[in-house]
Amino acid sequence: MMKKMSIPTSKASLVLFLCQIISALDVPLDSKLLEELSQPPTITQQSPKDYIVDPRENIVIQCEAKGKPPPSFSWTRNGTHFDIDKDAQVTMKPNSGTLVVNIMNGGKAEAYEGVYQCTARNERGAAISNNIVIRPSRSPLWTKEKLEPNHVREGDSLVLHCRPPVGLPPPIIFWMDNAFQRLPQSERVSQGLNGDLYFANVQPEDTREDYICYARFNHTQTIQQKQPISVKVFSTKPVTERPPVLLTPTGSTSTKVELRGNVLLLECIAAGLPTPVIRWIKEGGELPANRTFFENFKKTLKIIDVSEADSGNYKCIARNTLGSVHHVISVTVKAAPYWITAPRNLVLSPGEDGTLICRANGNPKPSISWLANGVPIAIAPEDPSRKVDGDTIIFSHVQERSSAVYQCNASNEYGYLLANAFVNVLAEPPRILTPANKLYQVIADSPALLDCAYFGSPKPEIEWFKGVKGSILRGNEYVFHDNGTLEIPVAQKDSAGTYTCVARNELGKIQNEVQLEIKDPTMIIKQPEYKVIQRYGQVSFECIIKHDSTLLPTVIWLKDNDELPDDERFLVGKDNLTIMNVTDKDDGTYTCIVNTTLDSVSASAVLTVVAAPPTPAIIYARPNPPFDLELTGQLERSIELSWIPGDENNSPITNFVIEYEDALHEPGVWHYQTEVSGTQTTAQLKLSPYVNYSFRVIAVNKIGRSQPSEPSEQYLTKSASPDENPANVQGIGSEPDNLVITWEPLKGFQSNGPGLQYKVSWRQKDVDDEWTSVIVANVSKYIVSGTPTFVPYEVKVQALNDLGYAPEPSEVIGHSGEDLPMVAPGNVQVHVINSTLAKVHWDPVPLKTVRGHLQGYKVYYWKVQSLSRRSRRHVEKKILTFRGNKTFGMLPGLEPYSSYKLNVRVVNGKGEGPASPDKVFKTPEGVPSSPSFLKITNPTLDSLTLEWGSPTHPNGVLTSYTLKFQPINNTHELGPLVEIRIPANESSLILKNLNYSTRYKFYFNAQTSVGSGSQITEEAVTIMDEAGILRPAVGVGKVQPLYPRIRNVTTAAAETYANISWEYEGPDHANFYVEYGVAGSKEDWKKEIVNGSRSFFVLKGLTPGTAYKVRVGAEGLSGFRSSEDVFETGPAMASRQVDIATQGWFIGLMCAVALLILILLIVCFIRRNKGGKYPVKEKEDAHADPEIQPMKEDDGTFGEYRSLESDAEDHKPLKKGSRTPSDRTVKKEDSDDSLVDYGEGVNGQFNEDGSFIGQYSGKKEKEPAEGNESSEAPSPVNAMNSFV
Repeated sequence: MMKKMSIPTSKASLVLFLCQIISALDVPLDSKLLEELSQPPTITQQSPKDYIVDPRENIVIQCEAKGKPPPSFSWTRNGTHFDIDKDAQVTMKPNSGTLVVNIMNGGKAEAYEGVYQCTARNERGAAISNNIVIRPSRSPLWTKEKLEPNHVREGDSLVLHCRPPVGLPPPIIFWMDNAFQRLPQSERVSQGLNGDLYFANVQPEDTREDYICYARFNHTQTIQQKQPISVKVFSTKPVTERPPVLLTPTGSTSTKVELRGNVLLLECIAAGLPTPVIRWIKEGGELPANRTFFENFKKTLKIIDVSEADSGNYKCIARNTLGSVHHVISVTVKAAPYWITAPRNLVLSPGEDGTLICRANGNPKPSISWLANGVPIAIAPEDPSRKVDGDTIIFSHVQERSSAVYQCNASNEYGYLLANAFVNVLAEPPRILTPANKLYQVIADSPALLDCAYFGSPKPEIEWFKGVKGSILRGNEYVFHDNGTLEIPVAQKDSAGTYTCVARNELGKIQNEVQLEIKDPTMIIKQPEYKVIQRYGQVSFECIIKHDSTLLPTVIWLKDNDELPDDERFLVGKDNLTIMNVTDKDDGTYTCIVNTTLDSVSASAVLTVVAAPPTPAIIYARPNPPFDLELTGQLERSIELSWIPGDENNSPITNFVIEYEDALHEPGVWHYQTEVSGTQTTAQLKLSPYVNYSFRVIAVNKIGRSQPSEPSEQYLTKSASPDENPANVQGIGSEPDNLVITWEPLKGFQSNGPGLQYKVSWRQKDVDDEWTSVIVANVSKYIVSGTPTFVPYEVKVQALNDLGYAPEPSEVIGHSGEDLPMVAPGNVQVHVINSTLAKVHWDPVPLKTVRGHLQGYKVYYWKVQSLSRRSRRHVEKKILTFRGNKTFGMLPGLEPYSSYKLNVRVVNGKGEGPASPDKVFKTPEGVPSSPSFLKITNPTLDSLTLEWGSPTHPNGVLTSYTLKFQPINNTHELGPLVEIRIPANESSLILKNLNYSTRYKFYFNAQTSVGSGSQITEEAVTIMDEAGILRPAVGVGKVQPLYPRIRNVTTAAAETYANISWEYEGPDHANFYVEYGVAGSKEDWKKEIVNGSRSFFVLKGLTPGTAYKVRVGAEGLSGFRSSEDVFETGPAMASRQVDIATQGWFIGLMCAVALLILILLIVCFIRRNKGGKYPVKEKEDAHADPEIQPMKEDDGTFGEYRSLESDAEDHKPLKKGSRTPSDRTVKKEDSDDSLVDYGEGVNGQFNEDGSFIGQYSGKKEKEPAEGNESSEAPSPVNAMNSFV
């Protein structure tokens, strides 16, 4: 008995024309075949029904169609023939029906308003387009009116009317001020759907003169502005609070009619003080979930994709603390016609029957009318094979002359639907599309699928033969599929050879031969084995394979299901893997995988790494396998298995794993059954019907698994009907006219008996249809052909065998195949937010036109040209995808001052729908980039020449350049900054009246009307004159010279005073002053005058432990000061002195120091009385320094002095700013040999070891000065305080 199955082959993909009856033909998508078959015209692309055009651009009315032979095109305008040849402004594109009306060369768009319809015709029929209404967009000016100022009392309500001009399409309304800034809106102030601006209550801050209503006409890219409205709020005290009153809508009730699938917008705006809060409810029901949105601070209720179920009464309630008010809106949802079943193309053979069905719904119910080749069917030529029955046309015994294109028109007062569907009657002899002598290779014992893709009309019968002269193939060992494929479920070696496919119908016969080769399976004849290896040892795994000699195997080794480590210790040989110097990290599972082009096999083994025992120890190993397996207590669904454990090898057995083999369905394959505790030696096992069981047991301990035991005896269970149905049943269409039902087949032992088959059932959901069922062999899919596009189906799959059916299966919901979306998103609007960001809005397409699962929308956008350069470039389109039913998105990364285009497409699982008309928008100006270069040339004594290049990205119209410059010295300190504004058309500048031999730093940037761009910097130096002397700078606007300058202000602070020193550069005889104050204080600076031109000063009378700020200035130089410095005086030391002076060790130390001083004085006195000179006195006499001056008593400053180092360096004078002692004068009674005479008496003291302590000039870092500025002679106590 020959079996026929209806499943597709994976080798051929078929695209089926939609049809309504089971006898319609399937036409494969073969390019050569499609070129030869005749086909009536089909409209593939057309302009929208309501087509609003830009009156400034050419009008393009689209009409594209396909057919064989290619169709010709004609047009009607307002119901009469439109002779294109008589209008010079109108042309038709070659090989197309698309019209182009040349408006840009003299035509007027208003002259071409009207209703257009396209007809595509060939010898097999005529298809027509929708009625395309052409209307040019309009953006009229605002009517002039005199607006009186609005004087409103604080707390009262106010409505500012916009009343925009009527445009086509209607404009978008928004309110802004004179600065083009959007007016802020809130619960108190908001814009209504009609464009008016509503104030629930006015506040004093609402007073302004520039409430301006703008109307944006997107089609013409124009914005119209109403005259500014003035609002003046006057206050009265107290402000009276008011209960809510509705500003719109008025009255207590109103009505609203909306069409199915549209967006329902209901609005309630209330006045009152405090500001009322709006709440919405639906009387007698709930607001629809997932489709309800609140906008405009809950003043607007938005319900998307409305249906008849959304009709009803909607109540808005406005409430504040003084009361509430409500309004009821009665909503009625009507519906333009929509398809229930659109007519589908029919491909029939001569003599066959068929039907065209056209079913639509709407509110009110639409009327159905038929046309044949664009002519009402009542006056069309007679066709005896055709009978019209309302919404159905029945065809009986068709002939080739019955080919035609039929149009179904469903219309009511809200719109119409027009669908073309052709009837194509073909008489074609059989053709086989599978290539001749195609070679198929399969592994022995695997299924083999031999293709025989065919076409013919009438549908050919297919027969298969083995060999050139063999007999026809029949029997259970073959499966014959409806698409011509021959399946050999289990191909053996003797299945190899030549197979012939024969296709025949009444018009002829054709045959094709294919070759089948059977290959030996790849096997691992020696698998890797479990290994236990000591650290730092060597281990090897074997993997010896056997394969078909004509196949080329590849061997891959894995560790723990991942690639081998990149380590030279791993050596991969032809038949083995060797690991050298094994470490603990090598522990794991190693797998050998062998692949050929037809099959793949693998085997694994575990490597256990153990420590090397220091002394002979107990050997731990995997257990020995169990033995003596016995089956007892045999029942239909259970059996008891017992065994004897093997040796555990010094590691207790933790559990036993039981596996089974099904010798009937999968001989040689062992499956996991269960596992039990290591203390058990018996197990009760559950069994399935129609399985020939064998069992084996594996013991497990901490080291690993034992080898399997020897198999038990076999036990065959009785057959039964299946216990379960296939899992994972799905219904998903692969083409627009099919439903692919798939499932996971039952495994062999789940069949419960011989003859496993499946009963596949389906029916269209929500339609009163009976279940359609078919019984198929043990396969995993079935294809239902001729389904409508993307409709829900109920699907179920039931298992059965020779003993009966499985339990009734559950139903799942699937969908027939998706098709590309039909329409483009409408009302695409672009709002430019700034120069680099725009927001795009669009209306969602009706879900019925998506024809699939809505995945989202794609926005294609590209730059057309830069408005500043007026040059076009290669168009690089960018794509942004917005998931789900989103109706807006942001376009980032735009270039300023550029023209862009965009369009929007809806996306489903099949692909993208048609693009919306291109939308043009422009970005405003931005700030420019930096100038492309800045060069400074031709330096002279007092001038420099600057040249520059315009910015690479001007991002607008350049208005000017700004040049800033200032002098800098060798330490990179900056002088005064000068700024110059330069016209945008200049590219060079000669900068005069500069200082000689001076380095300048230049900062240069460009400006647009938006602002300044980034700057470019450069440095240059004027040259020195021949004498090498810097000339003073004179003249108005000249840069001030760098000198004079005060820098490196340093401080050395004690408890109540501080030494301030600095460095000065500039003219001689400058008079300095020091200003100081408490850091962080807002008090005025205190000023101290420095006598003479000294570069140091002592501040006295400071507060201990206080932070001070200090700066130095020069008299006569306005605003000329040094930078500020901050220092902190030391803490008070009184408590520390008292504490130290009372310590015993300190008293002893001071006594020793006093004794040493006394001895020194005695020695000096003796030598003096003898008249001798000790070395210090000699040096003083020999090097008397006329520059050493006594301290001046009036200001505590010092004269110039020398250091000991200067004596060794030709007596060079010290730098100004050196610090001097605070003793003021040298006491003669101490010694004639004054250390001050040697120039190093600065704060001089002796340490306890006799070394000298002093401060030197020129140090920038701050050093402690405690005890160094005392006005009294040094004492032993003060000397020690300097070290504490």
